[in-house]
Order: sequence, then structure tokens, then C-alpha cells
Amino acid sequence: MKRLVILISNKGTGTNLQAIIDGVNSKKINAKIIAVISDTPKAFGLERARKNKLPIKIIPKKEDLLSTLKKLNPDYICLAGWKQIILDEVIEAFPNRILNTHPGLIPDTLDGVVKNPDGTDALWNKGKMTDKAIQNFLDNKATYAGCTNHFLSDEFDFGPVLGRCFKKIKKGDTVESLYKRLKKKENRLYVDVLVKICNSKKHH
Repeated sequence: MKRLVILISNKGTGTNLQAIIDGVNSKKINAKIIAVISDTPKAFGLERARKNKLPIKIIPKKEDLLSTLKKLNPDYICLAGWKQIILDEVIEAFPNRILNTHPGLIPDTLDGVVKNPDGTDALWNKGKMTDKAIQNFLDNKATYAGCTNHFLSDEFDFGPVLGRCFKKIKKGDTVESLYKRLKKKENRLYVDVLVKICNSKKHH
């Protein structure tokens, strides 16, 4: 059984965390959540963690993250609304073991382009955080919004892609209405990816 650590902050609403908790509780994901780490005691997701009696750690300084992670020794680290920069030393200590969802469509190669379901070029939204990324889909009159679940690498907003999801943009969509629909798919994607990597026999 794989050991998961989930990193949250007061930035997210905790829906990815909840989706992962539900996936683990229903035995869909063959894993155990060994800790939920937040950079602040005010994160909404901590309520979800407490409800499910999960161990909680508060780490305000990004420099202190690595030593805690090494002690916990997880198989995978899941970013779910984490807002601190993950230091290179952490990525080096856990190569291809830190999962992140990016609000854009990351290509498989740095010069690649992902295609939307209708064949148009999808937007990577490199370097854009949630609301700005969603706004970018609208500003560029994209036909689809989407997100990518990937392993962190030393290249910003890039790394081995684990899965992608798309959501058709409707006429009159706002950042809020679009993200609400995309979020449901994003939560499902996170669970599907974890099912894939935690239930597979081979270790990455």
C-alpha cells in the first residue's frame, strides 16, 4: 500500500484533498494518507483532514519542508492547493514522486503542443496561477479549458504528464462558472491518476 502526503494551504478550497480522501476511503486508491501538511493553521482543508482523523502538520517555512518529508518517507506527495514554491532540493529528493495539477495543458515535450478534442491548439498557461490561467482561456477565446496532472520537475510548470482533462467553454462563461465545471473534472482526474500509480504493481 502506497503512502501519501498531501500538501495544502489556505489558497485552495480542499476539493482535491476531499477527492483523494474519498478515493482512499472507498479503497479505490490503494494508499494510505500518512499526513496532511499545510503552511498555515487557517487552511480550510484542515477541517476535512480532522473529520477524517488524518495526521496534520503545519510547516510555515518552505525551508523546513524537506526534513519533515524525509521523516515521513511517503511514496507520493500530492500538491492540492499548495502555494509555497517547492524548493529544488525537495524535487531532487523525491524525483517523479510529487504530483501537481496545473490549470493548463502541459505538452509531453517542451516544444510540444497539446490538441483540444476539437483539434485546436490547447493553452499551456505556463506560469499562470488558477484565476489568471482560467482568465487566459477566456481572453484567448479558447474552445476548451483544461488541466494537467503531472510530476514536478526542475522545469517550471512542466514534468512527466500523468493525465489531462478538458472542459468545453460555453458562451458567456466567467472565470467562476468555467472553473466550477473544470474543478469537478480536475478532482476526478487526480483520483484516476492516483489509482493508476498506486494500484500498479511496478514502482516508478
